Amino acid sequence: MSELECRNLTLGYDSKIVISNLNFKVESGNYLCIIGENGSGKSTLMKTILGLRPAISGEIIFGDGMKKNEIGYLPQQTVVQKDFPASVQEIVISGCLGKSGLSPFYSKKEKATAVKNMERMNILPLSGRCYRELSGGQQQRVLLARALCATDRMLLLDEPVAGLDPKVTVEMYNLIKELNSNGTTIIMISHDIVSALKYATHILHIGNDVFFGTKEEYLASSDSLILAGGEQNG
Repeated sequence: MSELECRNLTLGYDSKIVISNLNFKVESGNYLCIIGENGSGKSTLMKTILGLRPAISGEIIFGDGMKKNEIGYLPQQTVVQKDFPASVQEIVISGCLGKSGLSPFYSKKEKATAVKNMERMNILPLSGRCYRELSGGQQQRVLLARALCATDRMLLLDEPVAGLDPKVTVEMYNLIKELNSNGTTIIMISHDIVSALKYATHILHIGNDVFFGTKEEYLASSDSLILAGGEQNG
């Protein structure tokens, strides 16, 4: 059974339809990259999956025991968010809020989860540092650790390497691939078609035509030839 299935999904905002009759499935352990031009509806799709925006029509079905609160989310950062005056530890452990209910305090288990995920992202020595003092790559590791505190079952990542230098970009991709290899399902928006095809198991290409299938099927399709010619730009 699929962890996530979109059936005949139509999405939009301000009465404008951006995606019509979208259908795809995500199985446990998949690494799905969502690609397409700016304005094609990639972020709208991700927000709809998270329940942050309603669909115009169609449905999103969670299966295999998956619950909406078992999805971790790493959004694109705004300038204001990059300057957030909190410690690394405070930001990471805030990922547990969805599990802690109305309790104003974090449990020992939640604190241990935060420490574990800071260790996984190699940022434990930074736990007392102010978030806004960190480099872009360090900040992304913090946000990834925060998302993992929500769950390590499925992660939704919106352009996780945007603005990072090439060395840090490779490190981030390797971290995400390691998480996937250890069983975390990845759904990632990317403008980097080369890396998408390197790491992904499946591709969802949104545009005038929609493609969904395995990486191998995508490479054999005309859509990949179009993007290789320079259509892809975010």
